[in-house]
Amino acid sequence: MKEVTRTELVWAGKYDEKDQLHPVERTILPFQVVETVNESKADREKVQRDLFTLLPRDDTWRNMLIWGDNKVVMSSLLPRFAGKINLIYIDPPFATGQDFSFRVRVGGGEFVKEPSIIEEKAYRDTWGRGLDSYLQMMYERLVLMRELLADDGSIYVHLNDKRGPYVKAMMDEIFGEDCFIEQVVWYYPNKMPDRRKKLFTNATEFLLFYSKIPGGNKWHTLYYKRERASKQPVVKKIKGEKVVQRDEQGRPLYMEVTESMRDNLLTVPMLTGAFSEYDYFETQKPLGLLQVIIEASSDPGDLVADFFCGSGTTLVAAEKLGRRWIGCDLSKWAIQVTRKRLLQIEGCKPFDILNLGNYERHKLAANGHWERYVQFILELYRAEPVTGFRMLHGRKARAYVHVGSVDSPVTMREIRQTLKEAQDAGVREVHFLGWDFEMGLHDVVSEVGDDHGVKVRLVSIPKESLEVAHPAREEVRFFDLNYLDLEHEVTSLSPPRARGEKKGGTLTVWLKDFIIANPEYLPDEVRAKIKKFTDYIDYWAVDWDFRGDTFHNQWQSFRTRKNPKLGTKATHTYEQPGTYKVLVKVVDIFGNDTTKMVEVEI
Repeated sequence: MKEVTRTELVWAGKYDEKDQLHPVERTILPFQVVETVNESKADREKVQRDLFTLLPRDDTWRNMLIWGDNKVVMSSLLPRFAGKINLIYIDPPFATGQDFSFRVRVGGGEFVKEPSIIEEKAYRDTWGRGLDSYLQMMYERLVLMRELLADDGSIYVHLNDKRGPYVKAMMDEIFGEDCFIEQVVWYYPNKMPDRRKKLFTNATEFLLFYSKIPGGNKWHTLYYKRERASKQPVVKKIKGEKVVQRDEQGRPLYMEVTESMRDNLLTVPMLTGAFSEYDYFETQKPLGLLQVIIEASSDPGDLVADFFCGSGTTLVAAEKLGRRWIGCDLSKWAIQVTRKRLLQIEGCKPFDILNLGNYERHKLAANGHWERYVQFILELYRAEPVTGFRMLHGRKARAYVHVGSVDSPVTMREIRQTLKEAQDAGVREVHFLGWDFEMGLHDVVSEVGDDHGVKVRLVSIPKESLEVAHPAREEVRFFDLNYLDLEHEVTSLSPPRARGEKKGGTLTVWLKDFIIANPEYLPDEVRAKIKKFTDYIDYWAVDWDFRGDTFHNQWQSFRTRKNPKLGTKATHTYEQPGTYKVLVKVVDIFGNDTTKMVEVEI
């Protein structure tokens, strides 16, 4: 029995069998930039980036939108950002439910997209043991957030009354009771009452507001305009006492008050389909709510972070208010919604989209689960296991097979390591089987394969594989990733007027075809409404001068609520003649990206 020496919240899993507090695991992985958005041509030439990660050097800041597990993301940020983040806001999951599901509009219909395998694993880790696993998830992440906060930093944790009291006790332990500032209540007056329930209409959520050190947080008192001006007596301090001022006839003097200090009850309507800013994201918070928090607790130029960024409201508010920002989410669709919202901000500063690379698999390997898992997938794929290799796991006809982990995407680093091993062994073709793939692969990976003299095929493991009991006897269909086809046309500029003068040309690229790999995930009634291949596309962008590094988003077209139509042609004028590699990226309605490269002579 653990000796009680202090008041604390205890749950199964917080302490080990020796009554020692489980340390928070810190897995530090490299970040890899897969897309740079809104970077000018001049900045592209000027910004110095690390050759491996493609991250800007320390003297150049880029806002960061990161796809990955926030626990690993925060651990990996610590070497560079420990004690440097001025404000953290998070809106973690409140309860079991649709934490990783989202609504998708396609072909005039709407359906709920179920979570990916990686998202489902995160869901099980959060709720697998009920409240205990939820508290463990929150504890580990709050410990890391405190380490990332600057000494003048603040953190707001958005909760409801069901989980909030538990997290309050936890934060008192992690941050200290003296660092608790107050509880901020969000009241949404447009909540529709449910007359069937025997309770008051719950139209509030709340935010726990803590500082890094007692009293050390930044603060700006905010005011708001009253709907109606009020009269208040004019008061003056005389010898320490407040005295009402009077006119010559002895009547009290009054002043008209048009502004009031903002209190800790924030009245902001919840988002519904009637609001133009709503992006059909279930947990989307109103921009006005985040603007109040950011204005009150940070200065322009400060660094703001949201590690459950969802639809990106925190990042949009930070961008509009002139703050630097870091956002993270495990859902690819969340990254896609956030990217589109940021692109709609006039004058949005350049930002990078990043992955985490080089995921470790030592846990699976240590307990023998890894070998059984690989054998299971190889049997489903009708491949034979092979030995003597580190990255090559099986063989199917003339091709060798690499099996990606169930808890992380297949990364470019992983592909390069596998291809190097294949090249050394004289292997000519490798199939990469994965539940998910790092953003920014596809056609680019073919070029990497050519560098090693190996043909590369990326294959998606179907979700129904998890339901198979006897892989040798049951059959499932594996899918190649989405197929993208393009057309292009080059038009020369007017002929040179003088000898030696160089002229460029104009390139037009248009979408010819796009085939989605898993159409069976769509309900039949939605699939019946799809009229053309572009109905599957939510967004596409072009890098007109791809140099084998990061994808530079230099042109894009995407669907919005105001303009649901998608442009299918893009045009660019080159000032200088030459050979250019043009990389096109398409993001489908599930948030998955597909790239295609064309080489043109201007």
